[in-house]
Amino acid sequence: ATKRSVMTDKHILYGMLASLYTGKVRAYLRHQGISFVERGAGHPQFRDEVMPVIGRFIMPVVQTPQGEIIQDGSVILDHFEASGLGKRSIQPQNRTLRAISLLFELFGGEGLLRPAMHYRWNFDVDNLDFLRSSFKDVFPPGLNEEEAEQAFLHGSGRMRQAAVSFGVIPETFELIESSYRDFLLRFNRHLGESSFLLGGHATIGDFGLFNALYAHLARDPHPALLMKKIAPRVYAWVERMNGPEEFQDHTVNRQSSELFSHDDVPESLLDMMRYVRDEYLPEITAHLEFTNSWLLARPEIEPGTPCAVPLGVNEKSRRFIGRAGFNYRGVDIETTVMPYRFFLLQRLQDCFIEATADDQAAIRKLFHQTGLEPLLDMRTHRRVERENHLEVWGGANEN
Repeated sequence: ATKRSVMTDKHILYGMLASLYTGKVRAYLRHQGISFVERGAGHPQFRDEVMPVIGRFIMPVVQTPQGEIIQDGSVILDHFEASGLGKRSIQPQNRTLRAISLLFELFGGEGLLRPAMHYRWNFDVDNLDFLRSSFKDVFPPGLNEEEAEQAFLHGSGRMRQAAVSFGVIPETFELIESSYRDFLLRFNRHLGESSFLLGGHATIGDFGLFNALYAHLARDPHPALLMKKIAPRVYAWVERMNGPEEFQDHTVNRQSSELFSHDDVPESLLDMMRYVRDEYLPEITAHLEFTNSWLLARPEIEPGTPCAVPLGVNEKSRRFIGRAGFNYRGVDIETTVMPYRFFLLQRLQDCFIEATADDQAAIRKLFHQTGLEPLLDMRTHRRVERENHLEVWGGANEN
């Protein structure tokens, strides 16, 4: 975090209505009853005060009443969890449940990008006018109609290119759609058991899933209709996640406001974990193998070096180091390798490493049962840390 002057007694959230990662922070602040003001990333203060500190155009960013600037959704939520300002912690005390929750933080933020990008950018007839309006909050003030249209075409063009880099190509369109329907049906079935992912209140896993399931998939017109039609409980969960109320749902099988017992995880949740195995394990495994080869070829990299910046090049907006190939549901594709994903994976792995022997055995048993045990053991040769609002290479990964 970095301190700057700020003239308000509330937190300021800089982001975008249509932003996948802004939605996670907004929902957390609402859910926890933390007072805040939201400003679009086109606000002059974002350009003049915030961007010189973070060094790139990226969102979300929170500016505290004390003048601290915090960037990245997971880091922002960690800040508020440590501050004690919220109503209830989103980190389960039980290590097994915490590991499950951190799994879905990773998967929700990174593993659902294919459907999020496909359903946003490949259905222009239904979505484009809505998106054109939604993008205005990141434009600088005072643009005329023609300038605003050019800014939208530039921004949306970059996002369409990003979609391709995540594997959204004509060869995968039908696979993405059938896979996403499968996910919706599994999550919808699970929400017949409880109001949230792990029971009666939201955890970090819910906020991870909320990333894609709100801003792109429940808000953009085309996928919003799909969610309402085939997964109405998921749409109701999106609404619950976006509000401050404590919700007591008498329609679910488990009405307690508490979380599941670690030894009584419902089959519907295990089924969602198996979906993560099928949808995302091949990709992150390929990315990790690519990264370790990349690191071995660059032993000169010093700890603290920004992960995605080529040596000697000052390009802070870049977040990738290359492309890795893997088999996505029968089709060979390549996707962009972003070290940030290992930052999230480490959160799950650190939870496991820091657990007692009994808790480790319980976590390993559950992850083995669902085919996700490799996530507990795979490691990048170097840790990914955060310094000065960037992912940087740490020292050797000893664990």
